[in-house]
Amino acid sequence: MVAKIVSGKSIRGILNYNENKVASAEAQLLMACGFPRDPDELTFKNKLQRFELLTSQNEKTKTNALHITLNFSNQDTVDDELLQRIALDYMNQIGFGHQPFLVYRHYDAAHPHIHIATVNIEEGGNRIETHNIGKNQSEKARREIEISYGLIKAEDQQKEMAYLLQPVKLERAIYGKSETKAAISAIVREVTGSYKFTSLPELNAALRQFGVLAYPGAEGTLMRQKGGLVYCLLNEEGDTVGIPIKASSIFGSPTLKNLEKKYPLNDSARKPFGLRLKHQLDKAISSSADMAEFQDRLQLQGIRVLLRINADGRPYGITFIDNATRTVFNGSDLGKSYSIKSFMDRLAERSIPLITAPSLGGTKIDVSEKENELKPARDFPAHDQPVIESLWDIAFSDSHEENLPDPFRRKKKKRLQAE
Repeated sequence: MVAKIVSGKSIRGILNYNENKVASAEAQLLMACGFPRDPDELTFKNKLQRFELLTSQNEKTKTNALHITLNFSNQDTVDDELLQRIALDYMNQIGFGHQPFLVYRHYDAAHPHIHIATVNIEEGGNRIETHNIGKNQSEKARREIEISYGLIKAEDQQKEMAYLLQPVKLERAIYGKSETKAAISAIVREVTGSYKFTSLPELNAALRQFGVLAYPGAEGTLMRQKGGLVYCLLNEEGDTVGIPIKASSIFGSPTLKNLEKKYPLNDSARKPFGLRLKHQLDKAISSSADMAEFQDRLQLQGIRVLLRINADGRPYGITFIDNATRTVFNGSDLGKSYSIKSFMDRLAERSIPLITAPSLGGTKIDVSEKENELKPARDFPAHDQPVIESLWDIAFSDSHEENLPDPFRRKKKKRLQAE
């Protein structure tokens, strides 16, 4: 947990900042400690008057407002109730537990974090000493809270955040350019280790960004019956190419059995990030004038929208990938308004046409007269891919995966007929 304390001269300014975030759906008020009403019953005037009642008792102290932020790792599972408990413990330990304070949860960044607004003037006009509060009381409280709640330590989080908040930098695997096993292994280890997915189709949604597919075998095959899994490279058209790699041969053994152990853990770990994702989707829809702006807003946040298309070319499902938080959600898992029909209806209300791309995009493998000569490749970070794309059933629906060409199925050689 990373804690930051900023002292100021205007509690009104701090309130305005947080309340404007609430008004734009970028934050919500979680707690109102020391206030006579419940949080949802408080007006801006109520909040301001409560603080000004204290600051008016000591007009000599000009720097009388505190704006505190507590930032958590993406690996920390923190729901609203836990954030409230942490905020209470933190404020008690820095000597502000008896002061009125407001706790806001913000959704404008990829990592979970809260903002706390308060003043340092007590009832009666005494000033609470805040000199070196960040270095002393706050650091002590931070360390104890990290241990008590099993949170990622600030030292580790600062290194982690510099990495996690950057767009994904994996290079898209290209058949014929990279040595197959090395290319697949690097991508599979990274994606299975850092993305939060709850099914094989969701894993494939993340993997396909980098030209890789996890394949469990066709229906009725021994491979499917035995719970086998291989990883294949995909070309630009989404077809498997090259030699598939057995899951058990990759470091960490991302087999189907081991992946399934991750599903319930990932389901719990990704929940807090669903709030950020919904907020960013809602914001993009409500504030975009056209498709280009809608695309730009989501792309800046590292979010991709993938449609599941049936054989008739009609969308029947939708999946969201948040590459900033490395989470994958089916629309229905986020709520009714994010299911395929509701989401498209909302776009239609804003006159934003939902255009689907026929492929994942990527470097074309052009074979010239010289065998296997390739044009120069380029990187394919996930945030640079088209935001809205279409994928066929085989990428998302277990019941349709038998349509995927079997990587093990050899093509029969045509016999030459005697003339």
